[in-house]
Amino acid sequence: MKKKKKGLSIKAKLFMIVLFIPVAVVTFTLSAIVWTAIENPALLKKSASTLLEFQDRHTATVIPEDYIPIYKAAGEEYGIPWTLLAAHHRIETRFSTMDPLLSPVGAEGHMQFMPCTFVGWSYPGCEGLGKGDIPEKDKTNPEVIKKHGGYGVDANGDGIADPYDIEDAIFSAANYLSRSGAAEGKIEQAIYLYNRSDKYVEDVLWFFNEFESQQQGED
Repeated sequence: MKKKKKGLSIKAKLFMIVLFIPVAVVTFTLSAIVWTAIENPALLKKSASTLLEFQDRHTATVIPEDYIPIYKAAGEEYGIPWTLLAAHHRIETRFSTMDPLLSPVGAEGHMQFMPCTFVGWSYPGCEGLGKGDIPEKDKTNPEVIKKHGGYGVDANGDGIADPYDIEDAIFSAANYLSRSGAAEGKIEQAIYLYNRSDKYVEDVLWFFNEFESQQQGED
């Protein structure tokens, strides 16, 4: 006589059921997403964008230690939170990891200054977005910057205010933010004036609050 084949044990059946549940949930979720895309493509696009934004925000939230003394010195000099400088630096150039440090519209250096903002808008030819046509010798000359009311700073005392020098760039950003209201506690106003975009304000504030929380946790 042939032996009767044994069926799956109760434990095996329970194990298979437990394995099946996550698969079923994933399948249901994917089906819902596909159906949502068919019914409302804009909603799916928004959800994907939000996910990418979430992922981006949660990367590079560790402040490079080499920059912290510069942030603190500049923050103390201009009476603003040093973590605000770190937040701007993170948003502008991902802590100077972008290559090159030059935007398509002409913003330059570690903190992405438009030349006319760095040198001063009264410099001849400064208009529009502020790229201007400024010779390098004038662009980094502290006397020219002072004459035209720019925000560029020679932080290390080498006689040059250079947006591509990390100290000069951070001190220049501190100067700008301070004079834009941050020294008076008007943080959002200062951020907005740095880059007139509500989204920019939201992003910088997110990192500013994140860095502030990190510092409070260390104290």
